[in-house]
Amino acid sequence: MTTSESFGTRRDLLKLAGATAVAGAFADRVFADARGSVVVVGGGFGGATCSRYLRRLAPGLSVTLVARNERFVTCPFSNTVIGGIRELGSVIHGYDGLRRAGVTVVHDEAVAIDAENNEIRLSGGSGDRLSYDKLVLSPGIDIKWAAIDGYDEAVAQRMPHAWIAGPQTRLLRDQLVAMEDGGLVVITAPANPFRCPPGPYERASLIANYLHQHKPRSKLLILDSKDGFSKQGLFREGWERLYPGLIEWVGFSEGGNVVAVEPDTMTVRTDFDKFRPDVANIIPPQRSAKLVDTAGLAEGDDWCSVNQRTFASRVVPNIHILGDAILAGAMPKSGFSANSQAKVCAHAIVSLLAGEDPPEPAFINTCYSLLSAEYGISVAAVYRLDDNEEIASIPGSGGVSPSNATDEFRQAEAEFAAGWYASITADMFG
Repeated sequence: MTTSESFGTRRDLLKLAGATAVAGAFADRVFADARGSVVVVGGGFGGATCSRYLRRLAPGLSVTLVARNERFVTCPFSNTVIGGIRELGSVIHGYDGLRRAGVTVVHDEAVAIDAENNEIRLSGGSGDRLSYDKLVLSPGIDIKWAAIDGYDEAVAQRMPHAWIAGPQTRLLRDQLVAMEDGGLVVITAPANPFRCPPGPYERASLIANYLHQHKPRSKLLILDSKDGFSKQGLFREGWERLYPGLIEWVGFSEGGNVVAVEPDTMTVRTDFDKFRPDVANIIPPQRSAKLVDTAGLAEGDDWCSVNQRTFASRVVPNIHILGDAILAGAMPKSGFSANSQAKVCAHAIVSLLAGEDPPEPAFINTCYSLLSAEYGISVAAVYRLDDNEEIASIPGSGGVSPSNATDEFRQAEAEFAAGWYASITADMFG
């Protein structure tokens, strides 16, 4: 059996396992006895999915989604915008499909949780409050502004992070377009855990793709606070194949840990050196969105701890937390992880409201990365709870793309990535 055939077999097994997990949890049953009010905060991969599946599983539930903006900009595929492959509009989605599914969508910002009274306070001028029987939080991340000396929200307008998609995505793209040929781009990558572990390296690849085509005398430097990263072998193989000599990666042990920035001189400082890039993409450490602090859900840590069977908070059991804001065993912080967790959480909630025990959960994650529009790589796994009730990957359930694959194989992976994006956004937003 060839390497490609072997990977294809693992992919088929992964799809089967994932489909079985979803079919087992979401067979056409309707929980007619599930009643009550559920408020979901966060309109992204976790929150939008959970809202939609709560209504699908229990049409008798009142489900309200609180989404800050009228349209959601996905972090997945935003790197294609930065690299000039797609337009920003292609990663922007609205909520009309959720409204058609019976979800009440409120565009406002949740600013405080009153766990004692089962209420959430919104920022609207009237100070509106929403009551709930169950609260689901999928609030995403906040940037840890104090983690890198000199880096704050004002500096991010000169040295964008672009790790929360939207205006920052456009800003970084515009800076790359304005840079003269022969310039230096620096990307900094934080220590684990953080949102989308392969994201900085996909971004480096797609920026390199743009530079290779339009500004070939330019260079790209990755300064990393780690000594290794997700899909490292596949990324570095692709860089040598597509962009020889254009990308340099400096890990922690080699002096890649960024400790300070000086925006006035466009200086990036590491433990042992300093650099003066023309474009600086500073990706700082992150934490769960600070909304969780209003109910003490993170217990003073960066991330929230949950019951990984139901995603109920270990602090307040009728508050469930999903996605990037939590630590979820072996599952990475990714859009697909949040989508998978949201479905399990929705089923757990309707089961509890109907007076039943939540079923045994199963999860799936596939993470595609593009190195160009025609060159894709991936990693995938299926997960279940282990004996300690922690999410663990099932041995042999997934795998990574093979090394030294053909151009046709890499192009197929890129096409799979586009298909995945279209499918999951349709699943989220309808």
